[in-house]
Amino acid sequence: MIRTTKIPNHTTALINRLRRHHFPPARSLILTTTEGRRPTIVHKRSLDILHDPWFNKGTAFSVTERDRLNLRGLLPPNVMSPGQQIDRFMVDLRRLQVQARDGESDTNALAKWRILNRLHDRNETMYYRILLDNIAEHSAIVYTPTVGRVCQNYSGLFRRPRGMFFSAADRGEMMSMVYNWPAEQVHMIVVTDGSGIMGLGDLGVQGIGMAIGKLDLYVAAAGINPQRVLPVMIDVGTNNEKLLGDPWYLGLQERRLDGDEYVEILDELMEAIFTRWPNVIVQFEGFRGELAHKLLHRYRNVYRMFNDDIQGTAGVAIAGILGTLRARKRPISDFPNQKIVVAGAGSVGIGFLNAVGKTMDRFLVQSTGGSGCESKIRDQIWVVDARGLITEERREIDPEVRRFARISGNRLKEGADLAEVVGEVKPDVLVGFSGSGGLFTKDVLNALKGSGSDPGRRPAIFAMSYPNPECTFEEAFAVLGDNMIFATGSSPTAKRCCNQVNNMYLFPGIGLGALLSGSKMISDGMLQAAAECLAGCASEEELGKGIVYPEISRVREITEKVAAAVVKEAIEEDVAEGYRGRAKARELQRLDDDEIVEYVKNNMWSPEYAKMVFKYQ
Repeated sequence: MIRTTKIPNHTTALINRLRRHHFPPARSLILTTTEGRRPTIVHKRSLDILHDPWFNKGTAFSVTERDRLNLRGLLPPNVMSPGQQIDRFMVDLRRLQVQARDGESDTNALAKWRILNRLHDRNETMYYRILLDNIAEHSAIVYTPTVGRVCQNYSGLFRRPRGMFFSAADRGEMMSMVYNWPAEQVHMIVVTDGSGIMGLGDLGVQGIGMAIGKLDLYVAAAGINPQRVLPVMIDVGTNNEKLLGDPWYLGLQERRLDGDEYVEILDELMEAIFTRWPNVIVQFEGFRGELAHKLLHRYRNVYRMFNDDIQGTAGVAIAGILGTLRARKRPISDFPNQKIVVAGAGSVGIGFLNAVGKTMDRFLVQSTGGSGCESKIRDQIWVVDARGLITEERREIDPEVRRFARISGNRLKEGADLAEVVGEVKPDVLVGFSGSGGLFTKDVLNALKGSGSDPGRRPAIFAMSYPNPECTFEEAFAVLGDNMIFATGSSPTAKRCCNQVNNMYLFPGIGLGALLSGSKMISDGMLQAAAECLAGCASEEELGKGIVYPEISRVREITEKVAAAVVKEAIEEDVAEGYRGRAKARELQRLDDDEIVEYVKNNMWSPEYAKMVFKYQ
């Protein structure tokens, strides 16, 4: 029998660093042709290409392309530049967004979505150019908050299929169905069952609107080629009474499957996806709480996947807390000394608690050179749910929450209410994942006065619940004034509050970094590296104003940095296997930090018209 010895992680990291210094940098790797700028080979011409949004340029087709592709006479003779096309569209957008409203109940935001969606249907390159150039404004249309309304009204808004739909009626057929998708290469999939969309509940098949919106941001922010993304809906029914009785509803009008039968369907879908596209990254989105955790644990060590609702949300919140340390002129390594009160112990709250524990452990290991201290981690965290403070006396408790349960003491006992806990602990950070709007009452906010490990330092409030946060900026400001740092998971209601805990800061970089590293899995270390990178993106000027997240207009630049941090961590953990034959694992190991960033940039698609060459199939 051959005996094998597992190399410790710190030894692997040392070997990788030595490799970098021993071998010359892989210049040929980082100087490869930039993604999206190669000529495009097409197998269609004439009206077929004008009706294909992947290839259509409209009036921007050059004279020579019109000849090559049999387009002469099918377009007006004046060739317009991409800039002229965009200017013309934006004028129409401003003018038509009111006219496009479908009655008084149709908001301007939804009207904008309709107009942008029509452009998406006919010219994808121009659509993503406009989205990227106006990302701060239009991300709120294709993503939160407007996408929630889109999902609620998706059956009525549906005009053209986008993505793939699998249902409980397709059992046994999914392996063959995936080959119906025309793209041979798919790099990013967002899959949902529509059971838990943005705090709006069970939206059934209409939840695919969220998957489409997420992938729009993967294209715009992470530079994933739009021909290589795929929204996926797994329709197992709905428990939404309104949808069950709606004659226009597009999904299965039957009760949701559950239990083993449900898991078997997901198993079949995941096997089919990874059989056809073994290197794809899959993001789970909009699964209701208990299912989200169950499926994440089931698949994360088998497939390249992650759950943005759980892991992405936790990572952005962790980045914000690390940012508050920077705003207080403290090193981020001081994170294990922060006193954190968490209101809410549901699926997202548990995801956050796990991320806090792992981040504290990471910093403790770095500072001591040994293993983290479980008791130290528990000493810094207080968890309060609907029944009050969670202590070891609690009989029914989620196993993942148990490690954070307090020892019931003389001052704080089992079931103590939130205001009592906050008043006694005086936390550095108060975080809400309760799903209960208004939970941070005036009594809770008054109890927060004087909080902070350092005299005079501002406590931080993260009111994360969506769409109804635990408190608004105005409510917190009325009690605490400027003596706070405030962040919300909903759209800020005050201009002074610029801290929106938006998953858009993180998930595009996590997906891109995992893709470019060819990582076997998306590890906790990769997620933590992403959060730490985001925490360093706010400028000193922003931090001085209590702003811990950078401007959303910088999301493309931020995504480059986050993706590079994820790639670097994958290399250090020795889980990187390389990308699409362009970058082998050994070549990645030779790159220094600047070269990793350049490697990421060179493999990001940019929404620019490519030259087209026709070829017979």
